[in-house]
Amino acid sequence: MIWETLANIPAAQLMTFIAGGLVLNFAPGQDVFFASACGIQGGPRAGAWAGIGVGLGVLMHVTLATIGLGAVVAAHPEALRAIKYAGAAYLLWLAWKSWRAGEIDPSARGSVRVWNIVRRGFLSNALNPKPVLFMLAFLPQFTNMAWGPIWQQILGLGLIFAFTGTLVTIGYGIVGGLAGNVIGKRLGLVNKIAAVMFAGLAVRLVAK
Repeated sequence: MIWETLANIPAAQLMTFIAGGLVLNFAPGQDVFFASACGIQGGPRAGAWAGIGVGLGVLMHVTLATIGLGAVVAAHPEALRAIKYAGAAYLLWLAWKSWRAGEIDPSARGSVRVWNIVRRGFLSNALNPKPVLFMLAFLPQFTNMAWGPIWQQILGLGLIFAFTGTLVTIGYGIVGGLAGNVIGKRLGLVNKIAAVMFAGLAVRLVAK
């Protein structure tokens, strides 16, 4: 079983992996900025659900890395390029919607369509090709054939990384939502800030 395999990993090695993962989780990146923007725009609850959606996207990348599809995608630059531009186009669409949303009704910020927020979070992460390369570069460093089947180690470590990352991203989303409660008092400024953040993410994704 996966958890039995993880139990074979030396505690020091496992703690090093968790610590390294948390450093990466807390570093501001696309997932953090996306959840924060959703929180600013829709409130703490929206930011939290955005974090959950992002976490589901991470689980997809973990699954791909476990079954080996991540290596196939990484070996074909055209596939990575297509995913990158699709992700940038999606973020620009979110920016356009936010910019045109107009003024915010403070009473509406707490009313969240959960599925829409989760779907947006999932797509934001799933259409980002960087997690594919990250999973292939980071996870194998903490595996050893002596500890059990490599695929079980990749899956188990990936699940741990997805769990801690989701919690951190939810936290950022909630903080963004609390900040948005203050910023939101200024008419449609919240939507404009969210639009700029989404557009910035799109440019950042294509530029790298």
